[in-house]
Amino acid sequence: MMERKLVSQKKKEYEIEEFIAKNLPKVGQSKIKLQRTPLGEKIIIYASRPGLVVGTKGQNITKLTAMLKEKFSLENPQIEIGEVENASLDARIVAEKIASLLERFGTSKFKAIGHKIIEEVMGAGALGVEIVISGKIPGARAKSWRFYQGYLKKCGDLAGIGVDKAYATANLKSGAIGIKISIMPPTIKLPDKVNILTKEEKVEEVKEEEKEKEEKEN
Repeated sequence: MMERKLVSQKKKEYEIEEFIAKNLPKVGQSKIKLQRTPLGEKIIIYASRPGLVVGTKGQNITKLTAMLKEKFSLENPQIEIGEVENASLDARIVAEKIASLLERFGTSKFKAIGHKIIEEVMGAGALGVEIVISGKIPGARAKSWRFYQGYLKKCGDLAGIGVDKAYATANLKSGAIGIKISIMPPTIKLPDKVNILTKEEKVEEVKEEEKEKEEKEN
């Protein structure tokens, strides 16, 4: 019963997230969270451009609230804006940024855009990043270009749950350009990473463990 409820909740979150992304494009949307409260449903939108989500005098919020209420049969939806800590480490925001830059400058500068985004992501502390841009670039025949830097897990559990992945599409006159990005955040713990401690560091570690043990016993 709990599993069905959890799946239903996640499905609804995904549908609302896609609906918001479609109706509020280019706001740097990262993710949404749906929470039930005594007053109704609270929808937290995490975006890098909160001003565009709110709109002039809150027009976008008011319109979006009415649309969500009608579309998903929500009793009393309340929209809040959440802060994105580091937009350069959020794959969805970065993918949308690449799409926006391609639509603005065209495919002639796709290499400069790819290298610029790589520098920004790695500069934000990422362990690794990969960008794949596919489509009719720079010529009339479709092909894929790959930009890569750092260390990125490609297999195992970490590749599925530890690497942030996102997709976006840039609509140009020459056709649609697909963008795929994978970011390995600095917070991920690698199972094969080994720290070699000096004798002094080991002594300090043992002292800290003994201190914590004494505090728990007392």
